[in-house]
Amino acid sequence: MTTSARFLCSDAARLRGDPIAGTAPYGSVWILIEYRAGWPSDGFDGLDLEPEVKARVTSAARARRARVLLIRRHGRPLRDERPRWAVLRYEKNGAHRQKWGTWDDDRDLAGIVTALDAPGERGHPPVVLVCAHGLHDTCCAVRGRPVARALSDGWPQLVWECTHVGGDRFAANVAVAPDGVYYGNLDAPLAVTVVEEHLANRIRADHLRGYTDLFPPQQAALSAVLRHAGPSGRHDYVIEETVRDDDRWRVRVTGRLSGLSTFEVEIHAYRARPHRLTCRGPSPSSAVYYAVTSLHVG
Repeated sequence: MTTSARFLCSDAARLRGDPIAGTAPYGSVWILIEYRAGWPSDGFDGLDLEPEVKARVTSAARARRARVLLIRRHGRPLRDERPRWAVLRYEKNGAHRQKWGTWDDDRDLAGIVTALDAPGERGHPPVVLVCAHGLHDTCCAVRGRPVARALSDGWPQLVWECTHVGGDRFAANVAVAPDGVYYGNLDAPLAVTVVEEHLANRIRADHLRGYTDLFPPQQAALSAVLRHAGPSGRHDYVIEETVRDDDRWRVRVTGRLSGLSTFEVEIHAYRARPHRLTCRGPSPSSAVYYAVTSLHVG
């Protein structure tokens, strides 16, 4: 086996110590489509669906900056129930909304377009998504599927395997939607602990990539606050002010609950040396990371 064939981007990233804070993709809407056959390398875009319906879903998703993910249950035989689709929407202060439907004909997916314009329903538990898209990146399967198995054993109704969520080198990646929280560099035992604490509204900085309603420097600042002050709830802190000066940011993070402080965090953006950032990447690429240069309380 050649050196190239043995390369795993997540192993290389761990050896380099690539930072994960500030790497969650921005967005507040997710479209999930249960697809039980094999997943194309480009996910939904590669499905052979009725062209008009596919074009409508794609256009509506782009208009709302929604991420479209294929999903499936881990390691379960197919059941009689129809495959499902969902539109998940994050709203401030935890007012999350979801709309679920079923489909066994391509035309049923047009319901997604309608759901994107509807308010959705509250009260659903969050969805735990584990990237296991091996055809997109080897690490997503090698590291993602054991995590999906462990989480499915604990929370069978909440957990789904999904297609590419971004950041292959941080596999295993777990996204909780519509909470909009990304975790990375997980193995099975760590994932169980992280999800257990997340569901108890205790988010730690250790494996936190970021909150998807924040931009990268804000994500990095909030991670620094959690690392300094300890785990906290999803909405316990708010970004009050962000000031940019070239490649530096000053971010004010304020606690919303009694006893939580206000923090002034300074962030510096830097471009790392080029590396192979994915298993299938043919050439090195350079990633931007966000380093904390100072953190002051009050």
